[in-house]
Amino acid sequence: MLKNYLKIALRNLWKHKVFSFINVLGLTVGMSACFLIFLYVHFEVSYDAFHTKADRIYRLVTDIKTPSETINTGVTSWAFAPNIKNDFPEVEAFTRVSGGSFLVRKGDIKFQEEKTIFADSTFFKVFDFELIKGNPKTALKEQLSIVFTEKAAKKYFGDADPLGQTLLLSGEGLPATVTGVIKNIPENSQIKADMIVSMATMTQRFNKGLDEQWGNFGASSYLLLKPQTTSAALVKKFPAFLENRAGKMMKEMKMHYTLFLEPLRDVYLHSTRGGQETGSANNVYVFSAVAIFILLIACINFVNLTTARSVERAKEVGIRKVVGAPRMLLARQFISESILICLIAFILSVMLSAALIPLFNTLSGKIISTGIFSNLPFLGGMFLAAILIGFVAGLYPALVLSSFEPVVVLKGRFTTSVKGILLRKGLVTIQFAISIALIIATLVVYTQMNFMRNRDLGFSKDQMLIVNSEGDPKREAFKQSLADIAGVKSTAASSSVPGSGNPGAYSEIENKSGDLQIANLDLYFVDFDYIPQFQLKIVAGRPFSREFGTDTTQAMVMNEAAVKLFGYKTPQEAIGRRFKQWGREGKIVGVVKDFHFRALQETIKPLTMRIEPGGSELVSVKIDGGNIKETVAAIEEKWKTTMPNRPFSYYFMDEFFDRQYRGEVRFEKLFFNFAILAIFISCLGLLGLASYSTMQRTKEIGVRKVMGASVGSIVGLLSKDFLKLVIIAFVIASPLAYYGMFKWLENFAYKTDIKWWIFVTAAVLSVVIAFLTVSFQSIKAALMNPVKSLRSE
Repeated sequence: MLKNYLKIALRNLWKHKVFSFINVLGLTVGMSACFLIFLYVHFEVSYDAFHTKADRIYRLVTDIKTPSETINTGVTSWAFAPNIKNDFPEVEAFTRVSGGSFLVRKGDIKFQEEKTIFADSTFFKVFDFELIKGNPKTALKEQLSIVFTEKAAKKYFGDADPLGQTLLLSGEGLPATVTGVIKNIPENSQIKADMIVSMATMTQRFNKGLDEQWGNFGASSYLLLKPQTTSAALVKKFPAFLENRAGKMMKEMKMHYTLFLEPLRDVYLHSTRGGQETGSANNVYVFSAVAIFILLIACINFVNLTTARSVERAKEVGIRKVVGAPRMLLARQFISESILICLIAFILSVMLSAALIPLFNTLSGKIISTGIFSNLPFLGGMFLAAILIGFVAGLYPALVLSSFEPVVVLKGRFTTSVKGILLRKGLVTIQFAISIALIIATLVVYTQMNFMRNRDLGFSKDQMLIVNSEGDPKREAFKQSLADIAGVKSTAASSSVPGSGNPGAYSEIENKSGDLQIANLDLYFVDFDYIPQFQLKIVAGRPFSREFGTDTTQAMVMNEAAVKLFGYKTPQEAIGRRFKQWGREGKIVGVVKDFHFRALQETIKPLTMRIEPGGSELVSVKIDGGNIKETVAAIEEKWKTTMPNRPFSYYFMDEFFDRQYRGEVRFEKLFFNFAILAIFISCLGLLGLASYSTMQRTKEIGVRKVMGASVGSIVGLLSKDFLKLVIIAFVIASPLAYYGMFKWLENFAYKTDIKWWIFVTAAVLSVVIAFLTVSFQSIKAALMNPVKSLRSE
């Protein structure tokens, strides 16, 4: 029986090559797109899942309430986690993680290890980063102990055993011992590093007493709770703990802390408090919906083309029924044919996906998959999905075909029912509604990204080269030496540049009432050249000036957002007001116009600037665009002369700032490509239906041509029914797409409007695409010799 089914199915596929090709191609593309999207979705939701105790690991986070605002931060003070471990038996272990950067030297080998973290000795007890050399209990216990990843260790030691070897850290050349080597950290980890330095190095050598500083924030703290411990119950105990341990300090500082616990698995996708690496749950939902839509469109194609060809198989059904074939047997045959087509499409989609995975990794900016066979569970799932799709998609056609009355069919009076025609039209409308919605969404995504790329950021970032001196004492000499280079226009030094992040500083600023108002403000340490270098606009007062000797210790410049925070109606009102910040006291001498020192996803925050040569590690170099290569080479020579022990590395400001939008740019590219695939599959179905419709009306076309109908009128006749469906689809899709993209844009603090022309463009594009698809067959039929048309059977 199965052999007979297979033989008939293959015969029918071969007999109707065009329809079979369209069906198989549509399903192949749909399955491949779905497979790749769900690889991406699975990768995104799998962050930190490789930790065996992930369900018991929580990130400790803080709300800091000041008289000015409430700050929702993902970090804690250095004292929180150790004391929570001591006070609460529910906590099995804790670890703190803090980012860093070190110059590492071994003989002539030297690298600036940017991906460095400090971590407590319990790091390997909380997390399952696999230590392949060393003791996990002691690897991070002593000062100046370091653990490398395999990749990083090879840079310094090649194939030799690094354990127990000594390296020199920082410009001071501190001797550090390699106490462990871990496997390269998985791509789907929100904690990433090439080198891990013991936290004791930070708390006992670089900053003694840090463990007891309740008001100094900067550590990402993680708690491993004991089994059966409820995080909500533990959180309820935190207010009393804070009051007991830090109540007096909070009252003095007029700050109130509130602690929360975030499940480790939620940090990457669902936390709004940031982290070393973050993703977007909204993007995951969007791509999941796109995958389902693409597969749905492919299934609709299948149902449409199969039911449309029902007339051709009517006589076959009639003869089979006459010779005694029951309806269920016929239904099984047609379902088997459907499953066979899906399995053929599945095999082709596996081959296509395998070929596309490297390109997909490039588009997504991550190693989502190393190869098709590294995702065997997904392949198994897609195989079962192919069978299910074949069954579901073939069920309706099977029931329709097996229900034909043999007497009616064999007498030749069978015609396609009105219900069948309405069903096909309804499915085509759904197809194009999805496609039009994706066109609208793609245009909105493009306009938003274009808006972000072209928005006036309020500062100059073109031809700006940034070099990180990492606090080297010779950085000022290096900066001064650049004045001799012809291609260098100007230089400046600072602790931060827009996009690089900056610390929050406990500040007291005189408000409109004359009182010192407490706030946690972003702080830039700068030199006298910084404001003119970045072309920041002064809207009140003056910039820092060497003519005022007190500017190095008693002057502050703030932005307009800070002015508003302290209640001033105009920037001029803030000039001359008092401030206290990190041990310095003085007056506000200037206000700069707001500029985007963070990404456009965030509103502009209050910012303060102070002259602080010791904290200005970044050297910004404005260069001439004419001879960039030669100028950079000259800057490197100055670097080697001034700081020979440090490797020279640099980046350009515009490229660096744009990195903040990498996630959105990848989203744009992926969304665009998958939208194109969905439209392509819809066009395949439309092409198939247009081909069948044209074939059914062959004689009618011949008669019309004999009666004098023009090619244009015939093309219009054959196209108008489909174009009507596209217009209906547009009416359905527009409000749904508008709502969906309105919600998506809510993720951006600065966003474009959804313009009317987007819908007009989508309507025109959808009509043009549909017309071109249908007219291909229509023109072919209209140009056919009417003699051949009238002879056709």
